[in-house]
Amino acid sequence: MSTWLIKSEPDSYSWDEMVRDGRTVWNGVRNHQAAANLRSMAIGDRALFYHSNIGKQAVGIVEIVRGHFVDPTDPTGKFVAVEVAAVEPLKRPVTLAEIKADPRFADLKLVTQSRLSVVPVGDEHWTAIIALSRQAG
Repeated sequence: MSTWLIKSEPDSYSWDEMVRDGRTVWNGVRNHQAAANLRSMAIGDRALFYHSNIGKQAVGIVEIVRGHFVDPTDPTGKFVAVEVAAVEPLKRPVTLAEIKADPRFADLKLVTQSRLSVVPVGDEHWTAIIALSRQAG
């Protein structure tokens, strides 16, 4: 199982909407590297659901429930989407400021390639973020 981080602007699609919907198509990704990351996702992979722009924090966990397919919102047919399902909220949100302040995350793609909307998260980083979410803020 691989782990990822997917970003959404909460005023466009929030964690609360993800929970309400239960599952959704993750589409609209138009960056080639982020799209390559979507293509690498497999059913059963997990991803941190991250609120970008507003909040800048990881807030929940989703599971990939359908592997990549042609993005129905892409008229060119070049980009892909996946389907994700809500798993659980983090015990507490983990902010970008916390992550950047922690030297363990210096090479996390969220930090080094901050403009990408879909990035891999290694096992050590995943475990550390989950641990941070369980600590008092």
